[in-house]
Amino acid sequence: MNRWSVTCALAILFTGLWPTQVQGEDARQIVTEALNRARSKSEHYEGTLEVMNPKQKVSTKRWIYDRLGAYGDSKAVLRFEAPAEVKDVALLMINHPDRASDQWMWIPAEERDRRIALQDRSTRFFGTDFSFEDLEERDVDQYSYTLVGEDNLDGVACWKIESRPRKGKSSQYTSSFWWIRKDNYVITRLDNYDKEKLVRRINYKDIKLIGGIWTALTAEVAETQRNSRTLLKLDKVEYNLAMKDTAFSREALRR
Repeated sequence: MNRWSVTCALAILFTGLWPTQVQGEDARQIVTEALNRARSKSEHYEGTLEVMNPKQKVSTKRWIYDRLGAYGDSKAVLRFEAPAEVKDVALLMINHPDRASDQWMWIPAEERDRRIALQDRSTRFFGTDFSFEDLEERDVDQYSYTLVGEDNLDGVACWKIESRPRKGKSSQYTSSFWWIRKDNYVITRLDNYDKEKLVRRINYKDIKLIGGIWTALTAEVAETQRNSRTLLKLDKVEYNLAMKDTAFSREALRR
């Protein structure tokens, strides 16, 4: 996930276009370029999740993700397809450039949607290792950036960049470290910290060029304190599809 969730999540999570080289090694420039190369008017994918709990028991889930709009000014709906106990559970995210996203979750058994409060964004999303915050987009202006240095992941040269929430930005993480490839500006790893404690690590793999956008087809999320992990595999990825704005509303969650 054109997103800094699953985003970045997801959303950002899956990024990179053929670009002109960024001049110099300014951290903010690098992050901005990575996002610009992943920009699209819309996005659709289907995802299979393999969730391994602390006892190493694996469960499988499947969801569909749709997004309309670009970073900081977009709407997204994530809806579970399987298994039966979570089918049609859905999350609506309205992302804003100047504040945290608005989120509503629809649970069919309750026959109502409920707003996800800011203080609840650090909780896990329906048995996966993604938190609600991980699924929202992170607008570039809500963070400060520092170029920590350079590193090599899987034989590829990367910039290592630290980001910290600016004053007024609500986040469960006090800092995050990004590994961004030098050859195509794809984000390949994201480490999220609460002070000195590593909370989540996300590795992005199986990078393919789809519709002109370098896309990570696999995201592995490890929640270090629980010793659990979720493997998200994307298929049927498409960009710049025609989508209706009415599909991204609280009313549409009840379809």
